[in-house]
Amino acid sequence: MNPINTLIVQTLPLVPKPVVRLVASRYVAGETLDDAVRAVRALNAEGCKATLDVLGEDVTRVSETDETVAEYRRALDAIAAHGLDSNISVKLTAFGLKLDAASCREQFRQVLDAAREHGTFVRIDMEDSSVTEETIRIYEESRQRTEDVGLVLQAYLRRSREDARRAASVRANVRVCKGIYVEPPEIAYRGREEIRDSFAAMVDDLLAAGCHVAVATHDEELVEQALATIRRLELAREAYEFQMLLGVAVNLRRRLVSAGHPVRVYVPYGKSWHAYSLRRLKENPSIAGQIVKGLLKSRLKGPSKSP
Repeated sequence: MNPINTLIVQTLPLVPKPVVRLVASRYVAGETLDDAVRAVRALNAEGCKATLDVLGEDVTRVSETDETVAEYRRALDAIAAHGLDSNISVKLTAFGLKLDAASCREQFRQVLDAAREHGTFVRIDMEDSSVTEETIRIYEESRQRTEDVGLVLQAYLRRSREDARRAASVRANVRVCKGIYVEPPEIAYRGREEIRDSFAAMVDDLLAAGCHVAVATHDEELVEQALATIRRLELAREAYEFQMLLGVAVNLRRRLVSAGHPVRVYVPYGKSWHAYSLRRLKENPSIAGQIVKGLLKSRLKGPSKSP
């Protein structure tokens, strides 16, 4: 990692919010649902599907979860009203999973039922390892209510190959990603190749088991490996999709769409954009470095003059 980019990442919490907002515009649709709708419309026009995510996980008070439920209801209404090709993605800690598991289940059930009324798919995102098992259990419980609900498995967790077999036994709809949380080596792979090998193996196993698999990566080699498996198994477009973050690997995304593959883009929005943006930049410090360089260049050039 470039030492300058590392320094930028370390000082990000001290950066004024307006500067972070400039950087965040690459990753976050905005603070409001209207911002998110505009972003999804643009992606749909490009040939991409979307998944809307209301930012604000790890709430500290159960009372905060009411607003999260209300915002997801508004998002579901907007998807239907505007005819958007989008589903929703949720993090269970936004419904208070770490505070009160029973209350979390009730709050999430409200969102799940609202999504069923609209015929909208719900993806339960995966978070840090402290909630992995409970998240899978809530997914399994939710499958009793509807099949339009999916799970996420993180390839860097050592347990995930077994979790994939568990998911395959019920023909789950699974997003496979590498994983971003800092976990101890006892439970998580640390080596880049170990993680990639786990990712590829999970995608292969789940596709072969007949699961719908969302291949969530910007790693071109892993994309090519997944495409090879899709060709070998002669899978229809309905059996898989590729998923990417808003503002990341745009050229790869467009190449996949042009080749006729289904692509879905994660579109986060909400008042909690700042914490999310800092996390994204820490994961990809080169982007923070590029943008800071751009800011410095524009300052040195000064304001543009009218012709």
